Amino acid sequence: MALRIESDAGEVGALDVGELYATHASRLRKLVRLSVRASEPVIEDACQFAWSRLFHHRSRVQPEAALSWLLKTAVHEAFKLVRRDSRELSLEALLERAGDSQPLPATVALDELVEQRARLESISCLPERQQRLVWLQGLGLSYAEMAGEIGATTRTVERQLLRARRALVRAAECEWAPSGAAVDV
Repeated sequence: MALRIESDAGEVGALDVGELYATHASRLRKLVRLSVRASEPVIEDACQFAWSRLFHHRSRVQPEAALSWLLKTAVHEAFKLVRRDSRELSLEALLERAGDSQPLPATVALDELVEQRARLESISCLPERQQRLVWLQGLGLSYAEMAGEIGATTRTVERQLLRARRALVRAAECEWAPSGAAVDV
């Protein structure tokens, strides 16, 4: 199979893809390995990605620039794969990193679990804006960060969270009250 590369003058030159691969494949892997600190599978994936992109962009790449184009594409892809791998750590990898230094959390009693589930479900009864703010607060955001996230003032965030807390307390009091007992809301 031949790789056809067109120059700006419209001339068509043919490169044998097998010959191009045989000439540059091992050199490309070595160069990428020197440029990026990554595992061998990541290097291989990045190089294969570069070869597939070369085939796709064959009309734009000059024969004499093929290796440098492949190197730039493979290094960029390798960095992208490394960044993605660092963001997507599995739970097993996290446990391995932590080692035995952190004990596993104690098991929760069934009635406590049911109570926590009911509290979480009660959040869904709140208006959407208040729900979002309760979840953002649960994630540890400050009032200023929450305000920036929803496009409001910090005072609005404060008021909405206060209203949400009151609604959740009222819902909890109604739920925990004995049947038939009157609850002041």
